[in-house]
Amino acid sequence: MSLTAYHAKLFAHELTKRSSSDNVDKLASALSDAQVDLNPHQIEAALFAFRSPLSKGAILADEVGLGKTIEAGILLAQHWAERRRTLLVICPANLRKQWSQELLDKFFLPSVILEAKTFNEAIRAGILNPFQQSKIIICSFQFARSKEPYLRTTPWNLVVIDEAHRLRNVYKPGNKVANSIKNAVSGFQKVLLTATPLQNSLLELYGLVSIVDEFTFGDLRSFRAQFGRLAGKADFDALKQRLRPICQRTLRRQVLAYVPYTNRHAMVQEFYPSPAEQQLYELVSDYLMGDKLYALPASQRQLMTLILRKLLASSTYAISDTLLGLATKLETAEADQQKAAEVPASLADDFETLPEVQEEWVDEDEGSESESDRADGKKLPERLSPEQLAELRAEKDKLHQFHALAKAIQTNSKGDALLTALQRGFEAARTVRMEDGTGALQQKAIIFTESRRTQVYLFNLLQQTEFAEKVVLFNGTNTDPQSQAIYQAWMKQHAGTDRITGSPTADKRAALVEYFRDTASIMIATEAAAEGINLQFCNLVVNYDMPWNPQRIEQRIGRCHRYGQKFDVVVVNFLNKANAADVRVYQLLAEKFKLFDGVFGASDEVIGAVESGVDFEKRIVTIYQQCRTTEQIEFQFDQLQQELESQIAQARSDASEQLLNNFDQDVIDRVRVSSGESLGRFQDLLWRLTAFYLAPFARFDTPGHSFYLERDPFSANARSEQPVNPGPYRMGKNVEDANTYRVGHPLAQEVLRSCCGLPTPKVEIRFDLSSSGKRIAALEVLPIRSGWLACSRFTLNGFETEDHILLSSVLDDGQPLESSACKRLFDLHGEAGQPLVLEPPDSLQSEMNKEQQRVLGELEERSGKWLDSEIEKLDRWTEDLKYGLEQEIKDLDKEIRETKRQAKVAVALEAKLPLHRRAKELEADRASKRRDLFNAQDEIDTRKESLISDIESRLRKNADVEVLFVCRWTLE
Repeated sequence: MSLTAYHAKLFAHELTKRSSSDNVDKLASALSDAQVDLNPHQIEAALFAFRSPLSKGAILADEVGLGKTIEAGILLAQHWAERRRTLLVICPANLRKQWSQELLDKFFLPSVILEAKTFNEAIRAGILNPFQQSKIIICSFQFARSKEPYLRTTPWNLVVIDEAHRLRNVYKPGNKVANSIKNAVSGFQKVLLTATPLQNSLLELYGLVSIVDEFTFGDLRSFRAQFGRLAGKADFDALKQRLRPICQRTLRRQVLAYVPYTNRHAMVQEFYPSPAEQQLYELVSDYLMGDKLYALPASQRQLMTLILRKLLASSTYAISDTLLGLATKLETAEADQQKAAEVPASLADDFETLPEVQEEWVDEDEGSESESDRADGKKLPERLSPEQLAELRAEKDKLHQFHALAKAIQTNSKGDALLTALQRGFEAARTVRMEDGTGALQQKAIIFTESRRTQVYLFNLLQQTEFAEKVVLFNGTNTDPQSQAIYQAWMKQHAGTDRITGSPTADKRAALVEYFRDTASIMIATEAAAEGINLQFCNLVVNYDMPWNPQRIEQRIGRCHRYGQKFDVVVVNFLNKANAADVRVYQLLAEKFKLFDGVFGASDEVIGAVESGVDFEKRIVTIYQQCRTTEQIEFQFDQLQQELESQIAQARSDASEQLLNNFDQDVIDRVRVSSGESLGRFQDLLWRLTAFYLAPFARFDTPGHSFYLERDPFSANARSEQPVNPGPYRMGKNVEDANTYRVGHPLAQEVLRSCCGLPTPKVEIRFDLSSSGKRIAALEVLPIRSGWLACSRFTLNGFETEDHILLSSVLDDGQPLESSACKRLFDLHGEAGQPLVLEPPDSLQSEMNKEQQRVLGELEERSGKWLDSEIEKLDRWTEDLKYGLEQEIKDLDKEIRETKRQAKVAVALEAKLPLHRRAKELEADRASKRRDLFNAQDEIDTRKESLISDIESRLRKNADVEVLFVCRWTLE
């Protein structure tokens, strides 16, 4: 005996059924496909986001490192599996590639990054709305704002907004980006991701909540009146209760029981520049402090100053060609007798994050200066005056001199210290390793630099050391000969497997990471490696160039110090001891932000205390620009440190953690059990179904959950979504030597589709219990071991669609068999006999009706809870709006009383008369507002009733029944 077509049909429908929002089975397909070890809090967060079909979304606010991207990925994967595939991810520009890679690597989800270039190419190709594609759309905040009309007219199934705290000031009308995005996606379900949902003001939290659901609170006026100041525990509890259905937050310390983290340790590699290097630094620094510079566009003066200072600190090789590029720009400007309006084109090739940093530094509330503006705000003429041309030529000559000096410096003191830093770092890594018996510590280090030219310099430097032929580069293009050769070898090695994505960019990144893991000892990387790659096998991070943005530093370290790292991570930071400002910056990063030591590194509350890393960068640049002496530098950094200490102390004393924390250990434990059971059964059914259907076409290794497909069973099937490759397949996580077999794979999808349509005439099925080796009490105690059984799909269409696969049975003595016992029958092997002419008893239909009524009753109960919750929310929203209006009248009452009191105590007639007139005006205003209040109350009540009617109509359900098969059964 083995499985039958009846087993297969039942399993296929179980695996493809649509479940209710609050059921962990809803996520079974996404959980099964995910190529990561999912933790209970992540599954609970995904369930939380749409626990009710009336939910408009959620704010997922877990601390850094707990997998908010994974939580959103589960939701996106489930929508994709349900063929609701109009999906959008809005994120910072520098995270777009990371999102694309994570979705592909962890969930096999295709995506496309929309930016100006790809958008315009799609328009030229005749696509009217490039946002409507058969892939997940990923775009930046700025791009989403610029394409608001396209976003608004796209019927999104789900919108994910990452780093959503960037929209926290949406309650301010002047915040154009936030309001534009809010309006564009207002009618669609949304998930907002942020580790710092509450930074400076509760009004920011109000703003984020309003993006998800505008009915959680009333308007800004009423929110400010009720919650602007949390006067006591009652106010705090009331706000927490409002936030509970919409915001989910988990802290890292709460998950240590099942998410083990190693420690990180900091080392400093000091160096002192040579006299020539110091001279170059001082000359360029003085130049950047000039009142008027023709080489830098006025609108980007502060940003360009940051970049030039970073390149100057990186290496003479990094700054040399940039200085030449600026001088060349001025030569062109001199010939045209116009100001240079652009930065050198080569700068973006060297400082790869230039486009992203430019976007981050855009002040979304203020317009930038025109390119024709001078630094002093005055307009430049179309053609430069003789005096201006003379100034421009003098600046050009300076830049040529600086370039010549930089070019003459062939040896960098910082570079000479690199070998020492690596030796110290590897020794420290061996000393602090965490022994757990799972494997030997490999000698691996990643070196981060902010310059491509410095990257090449360091590569050539290390090729002359013991690390020769053990170094690999990683940057934004990966077009160097070595990277190309590694990529071609990787493509040949993985030909014919799912490891190859078809995206050269993604495949190159995967190839280089694999080469670093298996062959190289050192990876020299630009900021491109700070996102989208996982390096748990490496535990030495070298910050050759130190970003001033704490979030970028945390991103770098997080490539290695993350879930799955088995050893402690050592972080080596280069420090120029001759530069007082550099020393103080490092002190702030290490001592105040606590980036480099401990279990977690920088805590969210500390990073969030300074609003954003960009704000911090701007403060640092200002100090470098304004201070010429060590005393000035020390004074300014002392001031900044005091501000930081105050902000951090305030963040730590803030009750925001308690306000947003929804973590419940009992709930998490239940999710851990239920999701494990659901996922285990889901994968077991998929394996049994596959082994049954592909038996004629493949060789199976059941213990290893693998098989070798010898030929495509669907080659002649025109309905196949994409071709199926013969070859090795294996179920599991991170399969590298075979195709990853999963429910979302085209092969599995074809198996499911085919099995759902298997012919299943009325027969007798003999189930084998005696030789199964299984103890199934529900079947062993049966007084009669034969009867009739019906399998049906009961579909309920309401606000959401649910499928219930129902098994109903009656024994031959007329007694019903529990549905749970019916399911256990199909855990056994069986044998189907010949078609029957007998008809089942009427009692079988009665049992089917009972099962349907049971399901309807459960849905009625759930729908009632959903409706009660939604009406309660709308009642509070109504009360909020009325409260805001009434509060205005109360404030006017108070002002009228005070004005009349002042008039009464005033002695002089000329003082009394204006006060009486003012009181009369206020009374008239109060009367008007009272009339407005009555009218507004009626409008609010009418709107509430309309919303309730809409909800009720969407909760109405239609039922549909499809009988999948009817059979007689006997148990042996």
